[in-house]
Amino acid sequence: MSKPTIGFIGLGLMGGNMVECLQNNGFELTVMNSSKKAADAVARGANAVDTAKELAAASDIVMLCVTTSEVVEGLVYGDDGLLSGLKAGSDVIDFGTSIPASTIKIGADLAAKGVGMLDAPLGRTPAHAKDGLLNIMASGEQATFDKLKPVLDVLGENVFNLGALGAGHTTKLINNFMGMTTVCAMSQAFAVAERAGVDRQQLFDIMSTGPSNSPFMQFCKNYAVDGVSDLGFSIANANKDLSYFLAMVNDLGTQAPIAQGTSSHLQAALDAGMGEGNVPEIYDYFVKLEK
Repeated sequence: MSKPTIGFIGLGLMGGNMVECLQNNGFELTVMNSSKKAADAVARGANAVDTAKELAAASDIVMLCVTTSEVVEGLVYGDDGLLSGLKAGSDVIDFGTSIPASTIKIGADLAAKGVGMLDAPLGRTPAHAKDGLLNIMASGEQATFDKLKPVLDVLGENVFNLGALGAGHTTKLINNFMGMTTVCAMSQAFAVAERAGVDRQQLFDIMSTGPSNSPFMQFCKNYAVDGVSDLGFSIANANKDLSYFLAMVNDLGTQAPIAQGTSSHLQAALDAGMGEGNVPEIYDYFVKLEK
């Protein structure tokens, strides 16, 4: 059986490596000319087009790995957008981190045209993406999941089926709330140690022997102690995800004061011009924080 043709929009750190992984596994790719990494994909044999409509028309599966729900909605509903080019029987996978309510609306509009959809946000790093070792939190109609799972298995080591459309984005936002709150707390711990004259390496040696130890602690230590920024996730993206988490919590009729605290610190770091830095670099914000 021939492989489905894939259109991919969003060739950033994660998406660019996902495209390379798919190409290395024999898939035919179409990308957008506007992407900075389109030339790399074209050099490996991808086709390039100018509009989302053209990309959709050329693809059995459209994959999105973009930054915000607003960008996804623009790609779907905009002039020469995906909705005007998608064929009945094709599918869309949103690998980004989006607001669940937006995802559910898009899915219903695609279904009216006979197009399937999965939301399938990602865990792990761009290096894992290149090697097909991502964690993928997929949700949508069972038949759509079953149809697309062989392709997801190329990109992911662990592919989770989370149920109805939107559950993937809900789970991802919860996951990122936990992760980014942990990074902020650990980074502030190292910053307080610095202010108090406590050796940060010794603090890590002590904390890492107990139940607080985690990969996130290692990332925070790498920056706060060694000056190495190696967690490939920006303060700006973390800030966006926390705002989405708070919007989701509001839609659920509850509140999340811990998330509000994390969000306020991420926003302050963003306002201080640190948005492009990786999240553990928020240590620099905390170490300079005054009353």
